[in-house]
Parts: sequence; C-alpha cells; structure tokens
Amino acid sequence: MSNLVRNHHAKGRAGRSDPCLGFLASTLSAAVARNGYYIASAWILVERGYGTAGVATFLAIVSVVEFIASPLAGVAADRFDRRCLNVAADLSRFLVMLGAACALLYMDVFLIICLSAALFSFCDRVALTSSQSMIPVIADGRDLVASNSAVFFVMQVGNLGAALLSGPLLHERSPALPFTVLAAFFLFSAGCLALMRLEPVSCRIAKISASQIDPSLRRLIVVYALLYTSAVLVSVLGSSFVFHEQKGTAVDFGYLEAAWSAGSLIGAVSLFRIERAMSTHARHLMLLGLTALVLMALTSVRTPWTVILFAALGFLYNLGRVSVEVTLQARVSDYVLGRAKGIMHSVAVALGFIVFGVAAAVGDRAFPSTIFFAFGVVLLISVSCLSVGVIQTQEKGES
Repeated sequence: MSNLVRNHHAKGRAGRSDPCLGFLASTLSAAVARNGYYIASAWILVERGYGTAGVATFLAIVSVVEFIASPLAGVAADRFDRRCLNVAADLSRFLVMLGAACALLYMDVFLIICLSAALFSFCDRVALTSSQSMIPVIADGRDLVASNSAVFFVMQVGNLGAALLSGPLLHERSPALPFTVLAAFFLFSAGCLALMRLEPVSCRIAKISASQIDPSLRRLIVVYALLYTSAVLVSVLGSSFVFHEQKGTAVDFGYLEAAWSAGSLIGAVSLFRIERAMSTHARHLMLLGLTALVLMALTSVRTPWTVILFAALGFLYNLGRVSVEVTLQARVSDYVLGRAKGIMHSVAVALGFIVFGVAAAVGDRAFPSTIFFAFGVVLLISVSCLSVGVIQTQEKGES
C-alpha cells in the first residue's frame, strides 16, 4: 500500500474505534452463508439425480457470471465506498437466497438453483472484491501477513461452520430449509458492516500501468488461477466423489467439507512459519506441486484417508491463497487494488470454466478421482513451465 494511503489512515487512527472486530464478524457470518450455499446447491443437485454434469453446469453458470462481474466489481471497488458496496452486496445475497428458498417449494430444483446461481454469483463477486480490497485499510498500518491471515482464518472458520451445519440441514429435509437458514447469516453480515465506522479512502481513479503488470505479477496471476481451479474442481466433483465413488451420505460429504475447512484453518495462519524460509516463487511452486500430488493420491485411497487428503488440500489452498493476497497487496497500490483483483480473478475463472466444460462433457462416464488425477498432472506440468519462466527472468536480470 502506498505511503499516501498509510499516512491517511494513520492520522485518523486515534480518533476512531478499531473496525477490525466488525469486519471479522461480517467475514465469519458471510463465509458461513456463502460456503453453505454452494455445498447445499451441489448436494441437492446430486441427490435429485442431476449428477456431476448438473453440478458442473451450475458452477459453469457461476464462472460465466464471475468472469463478467470480476472486472466490473474491481472498478466499483476502486470508485465507490467499499464498505457500502459490501453492505449492498450482502443484502442482495440475502434476498436471492430467500427468494430461491421460496421458489424451491413450487418449481423445478435445477432451474431455480441455476437462476439463483446467476444472481448470487454476481452479488458474491462484488462482495468479495470490495471486502478483500478493504483489508489494507482495515490493517491500518499493521503487518499485511498478520491481517490477511486473521481474515482468512476467520473465513475458514465460517466455511467449517457451513460444512458442519449443511449436513444436518440437508439430511432428509426440504431443500428450502438450508437456503432460508443460511440467508439469515448474510443479513447479520450486512448489519455488522453497517455498524462499522471506517473512513473511506478518497476515490482517486488511477490507471493500471503496464509496469504494474510485470512478469512476476503475471506469474502470481497464473499461480492464483491454478490454486483457484484446484479448489473449484473439488467443489464440482466432491459431491459425486462421495455419493457415487465412495458410496457415502450427506453427512459423509459434510465430513469431507469439514476436513477441507479444518486444513484451511491451519493454512491461514501458517504463512508466518514459512514466509522467510523461502522465496515467494519457490513457495508458490512448492504449494502447486504438493496440491498435484494430493489430487493424484485420491485415486487410490478410501475413507478415512480421503478425509486426511481433503484436509491437506484445504491447507495447501488457503496457505497459497493468503500468500498470493499478501504479495498482491504489497505490490499494487490501494487505488488500483480492486481492478488488479478483478483481473486476477477473471483469469482464474476463465481457467476454471474450461475445467467445468470438461467435467460437464465427461459427465458420469469417468470417476471423479480420475479427473482429479488428470488435473494433478496438469499442475505438475504448470510447475515445470513456471520454474523455467523464473529461471529465464533471473538470467535476463543478471545479463
């Protein structure tokens, strides 16, 4: 974050209360509702017979909308007050989920979930971009690693809560119930943000110059895209992996989601331990390589080892996510942070959409673990390519 922004917030620190608690409460509540929405939607589609293809179609809709919405959300986050934007997005997500809960009682499940996904994902992208772009301001001069780790730790606590809550809510109950319960968490999140006192940063619209998108930042975008795609691949195939391949129930699915979230909790606070042990690029390549190996291992293990592997995937993903966020915030000015995040997420969604398309085309003709293995191979190839790129950049710098 630029010195101008740091000085702006340092001047007002003594005269206002710390907004961190309200922000963390909002993050926790929104994470429960957000993750619960995706878990519930995926399980309902599988349970109603739509299978992997149905879940892939649902998430493909999410990807298309996010691809369109990410740049727009980035511009909005840089132009308007981010707190107010987040409140509006939370209230919109509340209304979408409540409307979907009512419609599920009378209309086709697949149609309603797909329609809600289009509306929900647009509001969701606005909320996440504005919320995460507030982190340097919330940090208020504090260490970015500590601030991001705290936010992502709380976010994963919310995801864990959603996983534990979704199982009982989904087990032999009306699909409208989980949507109604989870919608209330968005209302609480909006309330926390509305009560929070935070001085807005002046809306100075600066352009993103070519020098800000240098080779190292492009590699960071690729790393984020690969990490994001590995996570959403688990979302696409996780329910079918449990339901068809592992012969499990909604409760078993909840256990795997809980294991993912538990691993993510540890990952969120682990950057402190390894931040100085290796360079940023080496850390990101290591995380991608380990993620590849864990995905490939899913082809040959069964419960309870699958639970351990899902925890490992959550750990690696969130450790990588915190590292990417800290690196981006350190390299990009706060005035263009929203748009930089929009660009990064658009690239990630584009890659994720390709994976969704493959999953939808393959459908139930291949085991989910086979697709996990194939993407693990893709990750290993990507690690090799990124390694070559880093070496070539270092050689150019030395010449």
